Amino acid sequence: MMTVNEVSKLTGVSIRTLQYYDTIGLLKPIEYTESGYRLYDDTSLERLQQILLFKELEFSLKEIKKIIDAPNFDRNKALEQQIELLTMKKEHLENLISFARGIKGIGVKYMDFKVFDTRKIDEYSKRAKEQWGQTSEFKEFEEKTKNWTKDDEATAANEFMQLFVEFGQMKEMNPADEQVQLQVRKLQDYITNHFYTCSDKILCGLGRMYAGGGEFTENIDNVGGTGTAEFASKAIDIFYMSRK
Repeated sequence: MMTVNEVSKLTGVSIRTLQYYDTIGLLKPIEYTESGYRLYDDTSLERLQQILLFKELEFSLKEIKKIIDAPNFDRNKALEQQIELLTMKKEHLENLISFARGIKGIGVKYMDFKVFDTRKIDEYSKRAKEQWGQTSEFKEFEEKTKNWTKDDEATAANEFMQLFVEFGQMKEMNPADEQVQLQVRKLQDYITNHFYTCSDKILCGLGRMYAGGGEFTENIDNVGGTGTAEFASKAIDIFYMSRK
């Protein structure tokens, strides 16, 4: 566990900013001490990394919260986009450094402004933002959750994770068993009814994400027991293949 002061020193994010993220529900502490001090764990820091990555893509805090709280959030996709954007920015900065050195060497009459052109970076950021925020699933998710209170969000999150508690109770079974496959359908129906239309293809992608490591895998295994995420992923894959 780390205090808000320790997280601030480690990450460079101000204490005031971390407190604000808590207030708006973007980054909640894992728990509070009896004295009311915020405490964070590794999962909290991973979420903070995701927040900062999306800020680099120039998403608003409201957009970031909607995206990383959505059941179909793909952390690996976000990282791939961030790597690409940072690479482009690195090249831009290197060109600016070379340009400044050139001016120093030959004087201020060096009239070349191409080095200041950021349209390529801007276009990539725009396309990345559109991929996350303009999909039909994201729009449906926004519409279905626009009037939710914090209690509604907590209830939906708890009900969603309860599905994986049930998966955990089945994980000694064959993932192809009828009972397990009915649980997969129950998961699909829950996502459709509460978040967005969960097609078989989307469900398959979610299943692979659940077992792909990181926050999702940890959270699922925490409620269902070690191996639950992998078991649910296998069951979803069987479900998907049986319906192709």
